[in-house]
Amino acid sequence: MTYVLAYDVGTTEVKTCLFALEGRITLCASAQEGYGLCLLENGGAEQDPEAWWRAMCRTTGELLAKTEVRPEQVSALSFCSQMQGLVLVDREGRPVRRAMSYMDQRAGAELKRGLAHGPQIAGANVGKLLKCLRATGAVPSSVKDPVWKYKWVQAHEPELFARTDKWLDVKEYLLLRCTGRAVMTEDSAYATLLYDTKKRAWSQALCRMFGVNPAHLPPVVRAADRVGGLTDRAAAELGLPSGTPVFGGGGDASLIGVGAGAVAVGSTHIYCGTSGWVSTVTDRQLVDVDAMIAAIVGAQEGRYNYFAEMETAGKCLEWVKDHLALDEIGVYLEKREVTGGQEAVYASLYDYLTETVEQCPPGSGGVIFTPWLHGNRCPFEDPAAAGMFFNIRLDTGKRALIRAVLEGVCFHLRWMLECQARKVPTSDPVRFVGGGALSAVTAQMLADVSGRTVETVASPQNAGSVGAAAVMAVGLGVVPDLEAVGALIPPAAAFTPNPANRAVYDRQYAVFRRLYAANRAHFRALNG
Repeated sequence: MTYVLAYDVGTTEVKTCLFALEGRITLCASAQEGYGLCLLENGGAEQDPEAWWRAMCRTTGELLAKTEVRPEQVSALSFCSQMQGLVLVDREGRPVRRAMSYMDQRAGAELKRGLAHGPQIAGANVGKLLKCLRATGAVPSSVKDPVWKYKWVQAHEPELFARTDKWLDVKEYLLLRCTGRAVMTEDSAYATLLYDTKKRAWSQALCRMFGVNPAHLPPVVRAADRVGGLTDRAAAELGLPSGTPVFGGGGDASLIGVGAGAVAVGSTHIYCGTSGWVSTVTDRQLVDVDAMIAAIVGAQEGRYNYFAEMETAGKCLEWVKDHLALDEIGVYLEKREVTGGQEAVYASLYDYLTETVEQCPPGSGGVIFTPWLHGNRCPFEDPAAAGMFFNIRLDTGKRALIRAVLEGVCFHLRWMLECQARKVPTSDPVRFVGGGALSAVTAQMLADVSGRTVETVASPQNAGSVGAAAVMAVGLGVVPDLEAVGALIPPAAAFTPNPANRAVYDRQYAVFRRLYAANRAHFRALNG
C-alpha cells in the first residue's frame, strides 16, 4: 500500500489528508486547522506564512496520531493551495513581510500606471495588451493580479522590497520550507502572467515592460516533479522521516478539477468554496478580455483550464451564518452551534440551509441577492462592486433572504458558465465540488438555475487534496498521467433540472444580469 500526505492550503485553513493509492485514491483520514485573514481598510488582504506552516505541522501530527500509519510509511507529500498570492522572501527564505492574499486589491494605482494609459482595449494599453497576449495568452488587467501586488510593495515598502530575494506563491513558500528549494510550479508561474507559455520560460520582455527583476523569479517545475526531500529541520517539525519526497503539486484552480474527475478536453467543473469558479478543460489557449476569462496553464501536460472566477461564493454563506442566520442582536430563527473548522462549518451550515431554504419556494419571493461581497472578477472586474438584496417587500422574511443568497451565487455561476459556452464547448453534465457541493439543496438549485445536469463526487470538499494525491500518484509511477485519474473518480450523485422551476429562475436571472450595470456608478460613489 502506498500512502501519501496532501496539504490543501485554503484561504481560511489547512486541511491535511492521508490517502492510500492502490487501484484508486482512498481517503484514510484528515485533520484541519484554521488561521486568520487580515482585511485592511485600504483593500489589503494579508496572511502570516508562519501560520500556514504551524497548521501544517500540527495537523500532520494530529492525523498520524489517530491512524495506524507510521511516519516512515508515508511515501510522499504535496500540495493544493490558494493561488495568486505574493510571498516575498529574503536569501534565508524568510518572508520579508506578511503574504498578500489573492483577495488583496490595494494596487489600483500600480495597475493604472503599468497598464491603463494611452489607447486602450478593455482598460489596457493596446501595445502592452498585445505583448501580453503574445507571451502568455492573457493580460494582468485585474488589480488583484500578483504583478501589481509586487509593484505595490516596491512603491510603498521600498526597504522591505530591497531585502527580497525570491517571489513565491503560497504553496511555493511551503515547498521552500520543506525542501530548502525556491521553485514555482508551472501553474503558479503562469498565474503571475509573466510566464511565456510558448517558450515555457519567464518572459524577459514582460519583466522589462513591467519593471520586474528577473532574479526574483525562481526556477519553474511541473506538478508531478520531485522538488526534493524533506530537510532535517522540516522533517523534525512535521514528524516525518528526513528525505521524504516532496512533489510540486498545484494551485486550487489546477488540481480541484483533477480531483473532480474533470480531466478530459471539454469537461466542465464548478467549484463553490470560499470563492467560486467555472472551469473547462481545453487543448488550446484562448482569452475573452471583455469577460475576464482566460485559458490558464494547469497541472496536465498540453491542457489548459478556461477559467472564470467569482471572489465570494461560499463566503457569502458564511456571511449568512455570521450576520443573518444567527443574528448579532440576539434574535434567532433557530440557534445552531457552528464551530470546529471549515468542514464542520460547511456540514452544519448546509444542514441548516437544507431545512430552512426548502421552506421557501424557488425565486425567494422575488428577492435577488448579488454575491459581490469583496468586489468581483468575472464577467466584470470591479473591486467596488458589493452585495445587495434587491426587491424586499413587507412580507419578505429571513428564509427568503437566506434562499436568495444561495440563488444569487448560482445565478453568478450560470453567468460565468454562459460566458464560457460562447467560446468553448462546455459539458453537460458538469461536475460540482467544494463545500457547496455537500448540500443536495445547493446541487439541485444549481441544476435548476443553470439548466445542466449536476454531478457530485464523494467528499467534494476534498477535491483539491484528491488532485494533489493524483499528482503524487503520477510522480511515484502509480498511474501514467493525470488524464487516467478521471476513471478513478466516478460521480456519487446526479441532479437533473426541474422544468417547473425554469420560468421563475429565468425571470430572476434576467434581472440579476442587469443589476450590476444599473448600479455600477453607485458602487463607485460609495466604495471607489
